[in-house]
Amino acid sequence: MQHLQKLMESLSQLEVLCERLYNSQDPSERAHAETTLQCFSVNTEYISQCQLILENSTSPYAQLLASSSLLKQVTERTLSLQLRIDIRNYVLGYLATKGQGLQPFVTSSLIQLLARITKLGWNDDDRFRDIVKEAMKFMAQATVEHFYIGLKILNQLVAEMNQANPGLSLTHHRKISCSFRDLALFQTFQISLTSLSQLKSDAADERLREQAISLALKCLSFDFVGSSMDESSEDVGTIQIPSLWRPLLEDPSTMQLFFDYYASTKPPLSNEALECLVRLASVRRSLFSGETERLKFLSQMMRGTREILRTQQGLSEHENYHEYCRLLGRLKTNYQLSELVTVENYADWIRLVAEFTIKSLQSWQWASGSVYYLLSLWARLITSVPYLKNDSPSLLDGYVPQITEAFITSRFDSVKALLQENSGEDPLDNPEQLEDQLESLPYLCRFQYEKSSSYMTSLLDPILQAYTEAARLPINPESTTTQFMEGQLTWLVHIIGAIIRGKQTSMSSAELQEAIDGELTARVFQLIQVSDSGSHIQRYTERSKQRLDFAILSFFQNFRRVYVGDQAIHSSKQLYTRLMELAGLQDHMMVLNVVVSKIATDLKCYTKCEEVIEQALNLFQELAAGYMSGKLLLKLDAVNYILGHHTREYFPFLDEYSSSRNRTTFYFTIGRLLFMEDSPSKFKASIAPLQQVFLNLEAIPNAAFRSDAVKFALIGLMRDMRGLTMATNSRRTFGLLFEWLYPAHTPLLVRATSHWVDTPEVTNPLLKFMAEFVFNKTQRLTFDSSSPNGILLFREVSKILVAYGNGIMALPITSSDIYVHKYKGIWNALLILTRALAGNYVNFGVFELYGDRALADALDVALKISLAIPLADIMAYRKLARAYFAFLEVLCHNHITVILNLDTATFAHILGSLESGLKCLDVSISSQCASAVDNLAAFYFNNITSGEAPSSTTAINLSRHIAECPTIFPEILKSLFEIVLFEDCANQWSLSRPMLSLILINEQVFSDIKVQIIGTQPLDQQQRLAGCFDKLMTDVTRTLEPKNRDKFTQNLTMFRHDFHAK
Repeated sequence: MQHLQKLMESLSQLEVLCERLYNSQDPSERAHAETTLQCFSVNTEYISQCQLILENSTSPYAQLLASSSLLKQVTERTLSLQLRIDIRNYVLGYLATKGQGLQPFVTSSLIQLLARITKLGWNDDDRFRDIVKEAMKFMAQATVEHFYIGLKILNQLVAEMNQANPGLSLTHHRKISCSFRDLALFQTFQISLTSLSQLKSDAADERLREQAISLALKCLSFDFVGSSMDESSEDVGTIQIPSLWRPLLEDPSTMQLFFDYYASTKPPLSNEALECLVRLASVRRSLFSGETERLKFLSQMMRGTREILRTQQGLSEHENYHEYCRLLGRLKTNYQLSELVTVENYADWIRLVAEFTIKSLQSWQWASGSVYYLLSLWARLITSVPYLKNDSPSLLDGYVPQITEAFITSRFDSVKALLQENSGEDPLDNPEQLEDQLESLPYLCRFQYEKSSSYMTSLLDPILQAYTEAARLPINPESTTTQFMEGQLTWLVHIIGAIIRGKQTSMSSAELQEAIDGELTARVFQLIQVSDSGSHIQRYTERSKQRLDFAILSFFQNFRRVYVGDQAIHSSKQLYTRLMELAGLQDHMMVLNVVVSKIATDLKCYTKCEEVIEQALNLFQELAAGYMSGKLLLKLDAVNYILGHHTREYFPFLDEYSSSRNRTTFYFTIGRLLFMEDSPSKFKASIAPLQQVFLNLEAIPNAAFRSDAVKFALIGLMRDMRGLTMATNSRRTFGLLFEWLYPAHTPLLVRATSHWVDTPEVTNPLLKFMAEFVFNKTQRLTFDSSSPNGILLFREVSKILVAYGNGIMALPITSSDIYVHKYKGIWNALLILTRALAGNYVNFGVFELYGDRALADALDVALKISLAIPLADIMAYRKLARAYFAFLEVLCHNHITVILNLDTATFAHILGSLESGLKCLDVSISSQCASAVDNLAAFYFNNITSGEAPSSTTAINLSRHIAECPTIFPEILKSLFEIVLFEDCANQWSLSRPMLSLILINEQVFSDIKVQIIGTQPLDQQQRLAGCFDKLMTDVTRTLEPKNRDKFTQNLTMFRHDFHAK
């Protein structure tokens, strides 16, 4: 009695803690409860306590704690088979007896536990495979609650089997998933259909119907062949349903059941019914017994979809509407046009689909996200027309031009409506959606191109004329007419750009298509002449004008890809003939001059609209990047003007702090064009403005060096210099830059670092420039054998790093954003040193030989700043982690002495961080750490294990470190085995390298790890796994020769494969 009283007292205390854990608004109170209750989920001894809580507590929060703790234990701990079976049986019994009175979140948690334990034990004992029978026992009970729990168990089970679990390798997951698919999924799908049939009456419980239809959808959405579909994508590939399902899917009542549910229910039931139909429409072709059965299936699908269109049943609900558009889109993806046209009532179906599409386009506010599927359907229908061999007409000729016209007029309507309402989202401001809709439009427009183009020119010409006249008139601030015209023109320019991009051989001849391309393109070029003239030049701050210029730049990008270049001009005579007639542009040189002039105008006139500035710079960069188009640009007056006037007086956006990132792109492009010609005089003339900035900054005394003017000048200069440096890709071009900067201007960089170390807005661009400057990409930093330039460059790097490192360490970090104020600069500093050390252009032995501290100081400060960062922070910031581990790899590879001369505590910290890096999910970090560990272990093996007593100071230091921390290497080796055996490692080759070195250092440790790993596996597998371990060292000798390493790597691959084979 006393024991019971004690139990109830402790239970009530626990219930209070659980209430706080899940409900408290006070974070500290919640954190205390979490810490106190953590033992239930981490200690296996508490499993029986969880059962005790479930048995005796009436608090739903205590029940949830017990259930979620058991779930964590089952997922993260290796529990005995009998214990897992006991938990499974207990949960089933608990749900059967107490399930009716539980809160929904407790029921869900218990069912998730049941599904997880079933999945993880699926291949261990046949009793786990009886789960479908157990769920059916619930459904056979007389109560609605039991039926609901049975369906929910099956729902959770299918979801669990279909998704990979953390800690479970992908191979193991697929084995279980495929076994479940073969043994239980079909039966589960049958149960869902039977349940749906039973629940068709209006009187049926809504929750049951939701669970039943959700179960059917989960079964049809199962990853049948392990293709790991992207769940973020709305597109459904072909569904590889097993042949066993054939009779069920060929039975018309299966499909009809979903159409009936759609007709008789509301969302979410109705749209889930449509989702099931989308899956059915995606079933693989080979599933059906023959073409007759497949066509029957298609006929029923088209009949059902036609009936929905005829009655408009449920399409006023947005969820239904969207799903229905997806269903129509799937029909053409999975079936040929030649099959669709043979179906009875095809003519009626295509008419209704066309009307539906036109209506959807007109409802642009409501249906914007769904129109993509409808336009894709029509695009696919059109591309199939040339392959249509039978006599049945496709009837597309009549409908496609109507849809094209509806698209354009509906976009014009959107412009008008948005101007009148002055609210709502403009479709032009949603680039992803705009891109989706314009993707399919070229197919529609080019299908009957003459008709479509005539319609577009009939719209475009009067608007263009009115826009030209508006340029001559003063601006009327009250009128929205110009905005309306700009909105219409923006849409037409986007559409023409998409059509040009989609140039293809279709029903009309290629020459005729080209001539029409010329007609439309000429009008865009006419628009360009007007848009930057008269009163329009005062409209650059207007959003409608910004959208129009953005559309023009997008059009240029599309036009350049298709019609600019040596090949294009010879194969595009028709286009250039029409351009000459209508716009006076006779070849692509004249076109390029217009394009670059427009880019220059936009960069001059837009100071604050980043969208247009970025688009203009990207286009300029694309033009300069192509070898042919880059060479052509140098012949243009517009380009030579930019190369001679690239200052803020001519391009005011350079003066905007918000656009400072764009400066790098601007100067990267200018650098590319400059370096295309081997002309030092042209280079000197072009960099004169930057030279002047250097001289002005150098002339400022220290007392005035902390002003805002200096700050912004430095930020801009560093971004400009980084862009120029990125453009150097050869020894010649880098030499021009190096000779200009060294030794004249490098002292300014050191001075700026010292004075502005507390201002990341200055130091980050400076450090990024230096990281680019010391980066030996394409072997551009190759100096003559007698040149000291490599050494001189490194001395400057060392000064900057020492100035930054000492400064940043002395700063107190008061800001909450430690990444921006400290870590970002540190990873850039580490990147500079790593690139300089690995660049292969400095003989580092010279520094020690002549007593120069440059190398030692740089390494000291880099180690100091990197070791000052907590390891948890390093792992939390990906860029910081990459820089830190790349630095350690270079140290272990080229400067191992530096690490081995550290004190033992620091050495142990570095090794510990390398072990953490090995476990990182980023493959590049994991491989870098493996290489670093291998260098250390190989050094130990070659100098200590294999040799006599260690003679060098470095070897003695390493021997002392390992003697003081004997578990360091064994722990890393154990971690490596666990990664290779129990995780999906994509870099097994890299991880195998340190494994051999570590095994050879101490083979007894390898034997101990082998015993430990085998001990964690089921008893019946242990003997087989011991044999796998024995084979691992077959034909591997006690050396680290490349041949021996390769043999070990081969053995490790076989070992991993055999270890997982059951």
